[in-house]
Amino acid sequence: MKFEARTTIKSQVLADFVGDNTPTECMEENLSESERESWKLSVDSSSCITGSGAGVLLVSPSGWTLEYALRFGFKATNNEAEWEALIAGLIIAKHLEVQRIEVSSDSQLVVGLACGEYEPREDSMVKYLSHFQSLKPTFKVLRVTKIPREENA
Repeated sequence: MKFEARTTIKSQVLADFVGDNTPTECMEENLSESERESWKLSVDSSSCITGSGAGVLLVSPSGWTLEYALRFGFKATNNEAEWEALIAGLIIAKHLEVQRIEVSSDSQLVVGLACGEYEPREDSMVKYLSHFQSLKPTFKVLRVTKIPREENA
């Protein structure tokens, strides 16, 4: 570990930041119960000739954050790596007894398969989809949405 002292921040900048990022009561009242209680899961992966891996970010409704970096010990295509990231994130959420979860991924294929918009053509996609569907009953609410690549940090 390495300690680095922070530079001084003018007090007004800090006050503005806190004011801008603190939800007001009326903002929270406009959220549905499921939105207030939903965990957020963001997944992304990478695959190349030297290996593959994924990043998983799980955020609780109160803002508590878990970040995981996964390195796969097997060769995986980009789509397989995306599925691995999604399934790993859901397994972590399952162990935390999460009931409501909103997943975001930049993979059109994975989101399309998970939402039932696409039919799997390859055996590996059939197996990943089957594993995903076996995890679905664990959650009261499981929503998977596609986000643009540039928004998936």
